[in-house]
Amino acid sequence: MVPSLTLIEKLATKHADGMKSGQVVRSGDFITIRPKHIMTHDNTSAVMSKFKEIWKGIEATKRRSDGATQGLAPVVHDPRQPVVAIDHDIQNTTPENLGKYAKIEAFARENGIDYYPPGTGICHQVMVEQGYVVPGSMVVGSDSHSNLYGSACCLGTPVVRTDAASLWATGVTWWQVPPVARCLLKGKLQPGVVGKDVIIALCGLFNKDEVLNMAVEFVGDEIAALPMDQRMTIANMTTEWGALVGIFPFDETLRDYLYSRADYFGRGRRPGTRRSDSLGAYARADVDEWWNGRKHLQPDPGAAYAIELELDLSTVIPHVSGPNTVKTMVPLPEIEKQRMKINKAWLMSCVNARYEDIAEAAGIVRDKKVAAGVEFYLAAASAEVQQRATRDGHWKALVDAGAIELPPGCGTCIGLGRGTIKAGEVGISATNRNFEGRMGDREGLVYLGSPAVVAASAIAGYICSPTPFNQTNGQIKIRRPTAKPQQRAAASIMKGFPERVSGRALWLQRDNLNTDGIYSGKLTYRDDVTPAEMAAASFNNYDPNFIKVARAGDIVISGRNFGTGSSREQAATCLKHFGIPCVIAYSFSETYKRNAFNNGFVVFECPEFVEHFETGGTGLTPAQSKKRTGETPVPPALTVIGPEIEIDYKRSVITCERQKFPFPALSVVAQELVVAGGAENVVKRRLAARSEPVPST
Repeated sequence: MVPSLTLIEKLATKHADGMKSGQVVRSGDFITIRPKHIMTHDNTSAVMSKFKEIWKGIEATKRRSDGATQGLAPVVHDPRQPVVAIDHDIQNTTPENLGKYAKIEAFARENGIDYYPPGTGICHQVMVEQGYVVPGSMVVGSDSHSNLYGSACCLGTPVVRTDAASLWATGVTWWQVPPVARCLLKGKLQPGVVGKDVIIALCGLFNKDEVLNMAVEFVGDEIAALPMDQRMTIANMTTEWGALVGIFPFDETLRDYLYSRADYFGRGRRPGTRRSDSLGAYARADVDEWWNGRKHLQPDPGAAYAIELELDLSTVIPHVSGPNTVKTMVPLPEIEKQRMKINKAWLMSCVNARYEDIAEAAGIVRDKKVAAGVEFYLAAASAEVQQRATRDGHWKALVDAGAIELPPGCGTCIGLGRGTIKAGEVGISATNRNFEGRMGDREGLVYLGSPAVVAASAIAGYICSPTPFNQTNGQIKIRRPTAKPQQRAAASIMKGFPERVSGRALWLQRDNLNTDGIYSGKLTYRDDVTPAEMAAASFNNYDPNFIKVARAGDIVISGRNFGTGSSREQAATCLKHFGIPCVIAYSFSETYKRNAFNNGFVVFECPEFVEHFETGGTGLTPAQSKKRTGETPVPPALTVIGPEIEIDYKRSVITCERQKFPFPALSVVAQELVVAGGAENVVKRRLAARSEPVPST
């Protein structure tokens, strides 16, 4: 009997490689996946280096039949699978950056890979606009906001740079199917409430890691009233909610959007794009075929979910998140009373710079002027969006009001280019992240809001809404299935993996310590950063004194959802280069964990041990034990030196001051990645094992 499957399990089964006929995939399974596409952006240069390094290993082992060695050029397994869209640092016109972009374009051209140059738009918008994301597919991206693809009933999820190189080389990579959450959206949105308000409400109301490292399936009859731009916003920011996937159903709203894009492809593409018609474009007949088969893109009755959540949309009003944290939200009526003066406003990013966002903002600012002392920055999600907004007069309305134009790309959202925040300034942003130091100086305060709130605030000079609302808290429900006790697996240590590690504990008392805090975005897209420089940048945005306090061999201990945020792998490798043997946390962002093991760096969870630190069980003072959050005062020291600890991987036990704390045994997959020195070496071995001797010439 075939078990009832969630939509996520169905799509994972469809894209699993090497499955037997009739075999299905369930949450928790480790599988080999073959996604339809893998997207990379400015990080393509780093992926190229990893890809070439993988093939160096093959060149070294490949021999001709006469015994002589013969070098092989790196081969992209399936040139139709990768897509490159340059978007992050496009305001950087230095010879070094332009040279990097030229090398990426040349690599794409030589390998027949679709390439979208700077100025085309933000990578996720490009992937959807240009037809790579379709219902029932699996599309991954080397960027944490690849969740956006779920808006089109696609299994969209982030992978990391090492995975991208592996996919280029073999077409496949490993994936653990996440637990699945069911999120019922019921009721109708009030006028003036949009998708950004919905996802801010979800992040703020369900802020106890309810969906951490899960895939979220959105359901409910009222979803039909949510247009595609708002679905993209919600799916995009499920990343900040802690989820790996946020997927919407295939309904008439999505079908009609796909028809509109098919008509666009039929009219011809904008000059300058390099895309084979068979890759990105689709026709109305394709949409009809997907629509007729949509019954396969629905969860089965009786499918089991890890958690079931419910939000009444009619109770949602505009909120802002922050400052400098996504999961703390403040109702607009409350913050309006404070007349929170702002210095900067930003309407940009992959979450909120589509045509509808720009049109709404234009309606608010038309015939008005940006308040004195406020800088209002504007960047469209894509060149196509900007052209359409220009054609309809919305772009001009914003510029006439005083908005400062930026090219269609990421820019200020990641702290690159013009408009970054300065120490002591306050800003309101339509972006998806406001972590301290991400958009500029770590002493600046950034709030998140909808495009309407950003536009109204830019005109007023303080955070406000264009529409008055009565304060509500949002009505929610949570149902947790009864948890079944888990049997602890016996630990088996493979050759080359250490049985024990000991070192001094470093207590970093914070939940949701994000990758911007661990490794600054200012360095992320530089390819010339040495391992020593990476190590010196460790935790710079969290605690500039970390490198003065820490020493090689120390073991980092931290709180919940460690490594949330951007998928930058340097947030793991910088600690490895520093000499940190491992990180222990209450819980991790799955993307961070993936980056760590893909680079041969150990991380694992031990909630009981972390709680021991939080409650002062190690002899720390209350101030030293207390976690630092957006709402609590900053303790005297952000990095606290703790006692010596020993980690016994064979027995899966931490010993600290004679107390013992068990943790789940590290899987064979994890140990293999560490012993091999990372996923690159694992892929090298697999490619070498497949290789046959080449004929002598």
